[in-house]
Amino acid sequence: MGWNGFPSWVSNAGSIQPSILTAMLHTLKDLFNAMTAAAHSPKPEAREHAVQLATSVLLVEVMRADPEIHPAERTILATALRHQFALTDPELNQLVAQAEHTAQSAYDYHRFTTSINEHFSHAHKVNMIEAMWQVAYADGHLDAHENHLISKIASLLHVTHGEYIGAKMRAKEAAQP
Repeated sequence: MGWNGFPSWVSNAGSIQPSILTAMLHTLKDLFNAMTAAAHSPKPEAREHAVQLATSVLLVEVMRADPEIHPAERTILATALRHQFALTDPELNQLVAQAEHTAQSAYDYHRFTTSINEHFSHAHKVNMIEAMWQVAYADGHLDAHENHLISKIASLLHVTHGEYIGAKMRAKEAAQP
């Protein structure tokens, strides 16, 4: 204790000495940085699963956009996910089930598109938009809600209008018998 009853790191005027204050603030900053770095740096497996789930949810949303889910839409969705992530059948089934459950409670697409924007290359994002179009065309009918949804997602993924239209045309051509 100092002469005034305060600890020695407190000056006579009752304020903390600048060098001690600086050291304390640096310690607090280091603590907060360590805490937030851990929160924002999940393990690679967790990151990979988050990207897989985000992709799956957006494809499921295309399936759900029209009034009836056609078996061909499920087949195209499974093919796209298997191609993108090299999943086994049990992994694929579990991912799709989780994506369907997550899609039912999702209130926006931001968390999904953010994950994809952070981890996919631009070419992968364009391929994903094309896969969304493939799901939309799988039942032989393009619903207005599917069209609007894919347009919105393409915008959130920073896919240009030209790339969006190109993906749509490729998917439409591939869907022709």
